[in-house]
Amino acid sequence: MSRPRGVTTVVRMTDLRMERDPEHPAGADLTDAIEAPSTHHTVPSKESESYTHGHHESVLRAHRARTAQNSAGFLLPHLRDDMTLLDVGCGPGTVTVDLARILAGGEVVGVDASETVLDAARNHADAVGFTNVRFEQANAYELPFEDDTFDVVYAHQLLQHLSDPVAALREMKRVARPGGLVAVRDADYAAMAWYPDSPGLTEWNTLYHEVTHAYGFEPDAGRHLLSWVQQAGFDVQQTVPSASSWCYATPTDRQWWGQVWAERCVASNFAGQAKESGLADDVALEQLAQDWLTWAQAPDGWFAILHGEVLARA
Repeated sequence: MSRPRGVTTVVRMTDLRMERDPEHPAGADLTDAIEAPSTHHTVPSKESESYTHGHHESVLRAHRARTAQNSAGFLLPHLRDDMTLLDVGCGPGTVTVDLARILAGGEVVGVDASETVLDAARNHADAVGFTNVRFEQANAYELPFEDDTFDVVYAHQLLQHLSDPVAALREMKRVARPGGLVAVRDADYAAMAWYPDSPGLTEWNTLYHEVTHAYGFEPDAGRHLLSWVQQAGFDVQQTVPSASSWCYATPTDRQWWGQVWAERCVASNFAGQAKESGLADDVALEQLAQDWLTWAQAPDGWFAILHGEVLARA
């Protein structure tokens, strides 16, 4: 396997943490649900067929830990109560519903690939009693909305799972109102850092790069966002790039994060793709799972995830 690429310099670091408890660790998972074709299509897109993580419970458990604070902090200061917002790749909807709480006088729409995930999002919205949020199945390349519909279009951990992220950004720009915001945030796998040194986690990171590249995706999307936004036609003078991090270092956070990835290594779509691509077998994946659990037991264990962020005016 080739070694991961190096770390880039970032513009700004902001540590966005949740309250520390077993259900809401300080960080959050790295990938959101990917866009699938709308119901107008009969053949699934490559993206919907090859979403790296899939919807195993270990993936959804991590997605449910996300909030507006830890996943959209760069956007929050720019929101007004009466705005309309589209969340592209909303997953189980925790961030979407949280944004609906903030935009109590406006309207929020979440779109995603999986009807199962969307059902979970609807159940979550119903449970908290919010009526200003709804969920629809949609394709990131063909959003089922008219031009100039939303004040804000937001996508978290989506572009890293698309073979043509620039085309998706153009579509987000289309449905944003003139002067509205397109806000994107993605992780950068090559910039992830951990302690103590672990050859197993290094091997996992290398494997993740190789698996995603095999399916035509960019795991280091965070560093590409500013370039992609410019290629999509946004005015660089009205674009604000930034970066922020998640950190897993408390005993609770370490155990949670290590267990999530130990399960993904053997049970999620990532494991299936690694085997399908001939990049790993069951023995190798079981070893990576054990390496994650070993790291989680280290009393001085620390894991940080860098995210690129961009706010762009439509």
